[in-house]
Amino acid sequence: MRANVAFGAAGRPVDALLQRFRIGHLASAHPRELSGGERQRVALARALARDPAVLLLDEPLAALDAHTKSEVRHELAELLRELALPTLLVTHDYEDAAALADEVGVLVEGRLRQLGAPAELVARPRDAFVASFTGANLLRGRARRGEGALTAIRLESGDDLYSADEAEGDVGVVVYPWEVSVARTHAPDADSALNVVRGQVGSLVEVANRVRVRVGPVTAEVTAASAARLELAAGGLAYATFKATGTRLVPL
Repeated sequence: MRANVAFGAAGRPVDALLQRFRIGHLASAHPRELSGGERQRVALARALARDPAVLLLDEPLAALDAHTKSEVRHELAELLRELALPTLLVTHDYEDAAALADEVGVLVEGRLRQLGAPAELVARPRDAFVASFTGANLLRGRARRGEGALTAIRLESGDDLYSADEAEGDVGVVVYPWEVSVARTHAPDADSALNVVRGQVGSLVEVANRVRVRVGPVTAEVTAASAARLELAAGGLAYATFKATGTRLVPL
């Protein structure tokens, strides 16, 4: 492995680089003996051995399993902050982009759809593709100005939703899973959220101490304790609720 890293080093010493990436103990190892995370560290060490002015990372985490990916993502984020080296990262995973980048550009068929900080893309996605890429629920409907400051949207399913955004005509209704609450029953007088979707629980996926729950066309993210307390089960009925002020409208 040491020779692999040293190949592009043009005579520069590489031992310090191996120690920096915590792979010095693997100097004599063969590639087939390395784990996925170790291979990524070797690849980064090899790239930095030439002391580049700019670093290009093309899907650096794509081949890793979920557990290893999370660890290597954290390590890579710390390394990039330490290096302070201009870096261009190519990825199809928004979670990677949000964790590693200061700015994210969303490219579709060679065209730049939106450029901004990760939080900006979530807060104000420019269109339906950007919203979906950043992990939002996207519901299709037709908007019309309602009473007061709200826009009313009739979904393709026939449900009515409301948004503080202004729009007319065909729109995408955007709401993120963490903005959605789930209940087994619905009491309008006790809930400040205007938007209510009643549906069958399609799936429950546990991720650490969170559970992603599919209710009809909407995915919500709740704590594992909440999911257990609600006794949610696939096939049962539930209500997904979310506020009009957190509901964004985007062009389709």
